[in-house]
Amino acid sequence: MKKITVAIDGYSSSGKSTMAKALARAVGYAYIDSGAMYRAVTLYAMRHGLINADGRPDEAALAAVLPGIHIDFRVPAGGGASHTFLNGEDVEAQIRSLEVSSHVSPVAALPEVRHALTCLQREYGKAKGIVMDGRDIGTTVFPDAEMKVFVDATPEERARRRFRELTEKGDSGVTYDQVLANVLERDEIDRTRKESPLRQADDAVVLCNDAMTADEQDRWMLDLFHKRTAE
Repeated sequence: MKKITVAIDGYSSSGKSTMAKALARAVGYAYIDSGAMYRAVTLYAMRHGLINADGRPDEAALAAVLPGIHIDFRVPAGGGASHTFLNGEDVEAQIRSLEVSSHVSPVAALPEVRHALTCLQREYGKAKGIVMDGRDIGTTVFPDAEMKVFVDATPEERARRRFRELTEKGDSGVTYDQVLANVLERDEIDRTRKESPLRQADDAVVLCNDAMTADEQDRWMLDLFHKRTAE
């Protein structure tokens, strides 16, 4: 069976990462979470005082330190899913916080950040046999990907999912309204940024998954994968 590139784009908390991971496991492909890469850069910026008081990142300062920000994915010693490492530190838990979520879209909108991470993402995908999810994978990173999916769901449903995820991880200081406000804000920034805005690729298949179970989503994705690899 030929190896292909799978590009999965969509709105925040639409379930695209969960589906991408499941598909990669099912077909034996590498999985790359491009969103985690932007979150790692955001965490670095927050730790080093590169986020201004008004929430805007210091573009010039962040661009200057980008060569020293190293991101990779490793399976932890205990096994399981791969974690995101920032300059050698496992930051998987930290980058999933609402605080990082509230700053990631402005950081991801910076041209210098997008150019640097796009180059790294393309390196990961040179040999194909990869599943990558994000906002611009099928439009900018891999415009020639053999399989493109655009995942959508209502903001309210996405906020419910994100809120449930945070509370299950013990983040009891977050309210549903805060999560919904964050989802709507990120949607607006992602859609309207000048550099690689979030949009559906012309040749992407749309998956609206508001009412789908995880098993239904996984079967849908695997069926499409088999169609694309058979072509």
